[in-house]
Amino acid sequence: MKTKRLVTTAMLIAIGTVLSIFQPLQLPFGGGITIGSMLPIIVIAYCYGTRWGLFSAFIFSLLQLLLGLKTVSAFFLPGESQMNLFAAILICLIDYILAYTVLGFGGIFKKRVKNGLTAMTLGACLAPLLRYILHIISGAVFFGSWAEWFFTQDGFYTIGSTIMNTFSGTGLALIYSIFYNGLYMVPEILITVLLAPIIYKTLAVSRKTNL
Repeated sequence: MKTKRLVTTAMLIAIGTVLSIFQPLQLPFGGGITIGSMLPIIVIAYCYGTRWGLFSAFIFSLLQLLLGLKTVSAFFLPGESQMNLFAAILICLIDYILAYTVLGFGGIFKKRVKNGLTAMTLGACLAPLLRYILHIISGAVFFGSWAEWFFTQDGFYTIGSTIMNTFSGTGLALIYSIFYNGLYMVPEILITVLLAPIIYKTLAVSRKTNL
């Protein structure tokens, strides 16, 4: 059983990693929409429990950090993107390690909700939502200074001016982070939630039993 679990976990992490590479939509300052790249990790957590799910998600987070090395390295190297060393480390921790590790909570409802389909769907909603919250925190704290520039760009004039007149300081930074990260995380959450029942039914049929 342990060998099967390891093989299955490795395969699902690999699938999630490959899916994360192909992003139909990429945002200029990080983040992009994938075709359900978080779901394989959620499946691991659902099938093998939260503890194993968190461990697998942590491995996945390290791979995501490696894939984002070009972006991350800019925080450390001399140039306009260079940050205070402590801030750069915190960004790596929050935006990559923690943000992807929380996907391991995707199976938390398995023993709390009797209906397996509902349990997996709820997990597929909660885990990405936790990731979204962590991106919001990081964005507001470390990239909030971009808010004024962001909301004055073409295409944001109407809503941007309203936001600028309503919020300032920390509030503006928070709204900016919610908005910017929501541009890719909201679609990501929706895709994950919509695909979860399909994957659940596929797994149930393949195993010829209820999960």
